[in-house]
Amino acid sequence: MNLSIVIPLLNEQESLPELHQWIVNVMTTHKYTYEILFIDDGSKDDSWNIIENLSAENPNVKGIRFLRNYGKSQALHAGFARAKGDVIITMDADLQDSPEEIPGLCEMILNQEFDLVSGWKKKRYDSVVSKNLPSKLFNWAARKTSDVQLNDFNCGLKAYKNIVVKNIEVSGEMHRYIPVLAKNAGFGKIGEKVVQHQARKYGESKFGMSRFINGFLDLITIWFLSKYGKRPMHFFGAFGVLMFLIGFISTGLIIILKLIKLYSGYPTILVTNNPLFYIALTTMIIGTQLFLAGFLGEIILRTKSNEERYKISKEL
Repeated sequence: MNLSIVIPLLNEQESLPELHQWIVNVMTTHKYTYEILFIDDGSKDDSWNIIENLSAENPNVKGIRFLRNYGKSQALHAGFARAKGDVIITMDADLQDSPEEIPGLCEMILNQEFDLVSGWKKKRYDSVVSKNLPSKLFNWAARKTSDVQLNDFNCGLKAYKNIVVKNIEVSGEMHRYIPVLAKNAGFGKIGEKVVQHQARKYGESKFGMSRFINGFLDLITIWFLSKYGKRPMHFFGAFGVLMFLIGFISTGLIIILKLIKLYSGYPTILVTNNPLFYIALTTMIIGTQLFLAGFLGEIILRTKSNEERYKISKEL
């Protein structure tokens, strides 16, 4: 098996036959052996019936159908688990990713020995205000936070060595940050290739402005996990100890000052009537809670079991 093409989709019945034929033409022209994995992420239209028909016509077509919509990350996770090719290609099903780009991506993986190559849709046909500008801001923040120098993290068209997809865990909505996950897993040779962006031909985008908000929240998550995911005590414990010491020292100073005033004959008030005492006490309590959060995180990390992530209703 040379190539595995993993295509997550949601309600793309119009584009599937055309996309399939386009991929087959490219595979035939370049004499690739291949498999096409369509991951139906709970479509409500006729997408699954079309995938079944394509599979009956072409034995290289395989499909996975989720019981409901679980999200793109879960669809990619299922596809990666079943992909057998030496090179894994991911692309969207809406015809905005061109299969003509596959040979160039494969060449960079096989001949230039990149671990991962991400597409860069340098010229886009999306709305400037609703997608282009937020996308530029999002990509800038991702570069600064992750130190992975890509211009288009969210491009669905990517190529991977098989070993990469078998050693990364794509969960939540982390599909945007697969290059970061790969870097954190030890795959440092990450490249980028300018690819053609096609205007949407059928239907409408399944993603709204909320994806950028979720994207930034996920960026914070992956930054934290990459630094402290395996050692939560280093983050929570450090801040907890620091806050506890600040509160403890402050409480000690309040008591010492009261004793000095008593010894010197100056008027004083009860420690419990001093508002600074309660601020110091609260700081100690928060510090203790942060320390316990780190401690519990370490316990959970060492005892967690693999949870069920999605339910598959059918598979070809």
